[in-house]
Amino acid sequence: MSLLLGKKILITGILNKLSISYGIAKIMYNNKANLIFSYQKERYKTKIEKLVKKMTKYPILKCDVSKDEDIKNLFLQIATIWNKFDGFVHSIAFVPNNEINGDFIQNTSREGFKISHDISSYSLLGMVKGCINILNNQSSIIVLSYLGSKYFVPNYNIIGLAKASLEANIRYIACNIGKKNIRINGISPAPLKTIASSKINNFNNTLKYYKKITPLPINININHIGNVATFLASDLSLGITGEIIHVDAGFNIMMMKYQ
Repeated sequence: MSLLLGKKILITGILNKLSISYGIAKIMYNNKANLIFSYQKERYKTKIEKLVKKMTKYPILKCDVSKDEDIKNLFLQIATIWNKFDGFVHSIAFVPNNEINGDFIQNTSREGFKISHDISSYSLLGMVKGCINILNNQSSIIVLSYLGSKYFVPNYNIIGLAKASLEANIRYIACNIGKKNIRINGISPAPLKTIASSKINNFNNTLKYYKKITPLPINININHIGNVATFLASDLSLGITGEIIHVDAGFNIMMMKYQ
């Protein structure tokens, strides 16, 4: 298919083949998108280059989203390659390892709170600031969230608060960039095995519960997320902004298993 023919899109957040953003990139590439990839830490560069080499002809670009200068330089480099582009995928989150599990109150520090919200939420606003003037008309920004933004998820802890901030961020950004005919939407996926989820204690219990309770008998994977992200990046979604779309086989609507 070619839903994204001619679209130029930045992909962030790939670490390995299990990364949700990797699934998104694959489906977007299959739909003829031109892709540029960014990475945050130097030690991941070679690995990510190998993963995405078939999906891009451009160099992958470094961007530590905790640094305004890095964000500025990222988009200066993109402007030299594309001049203008059609949106980006924000698949970025971070919480200090010692604060993601255990007692939420006792394990959450002021510094951990600031870091988690800075990387997981402010980074979106910082990236929008950095590229708003080089986004094309009808561009689309796609953001990865999670159900822990609205509900208690065991051991998810402070990242749930950061995701709630991220979703509010989406709504406020949507109201500000809409006048430029640019849209932004979030995707809240099913619980999936990724590097991030592997750090959450007893995550397998969440997976087991998820499989028991979902209305649809589907094992959601990164390709399902990629399909929805591709739709949101395409002109088929021109009338949608500020939304959080759940791609979780209906998990988010359930309180208990129906008979």
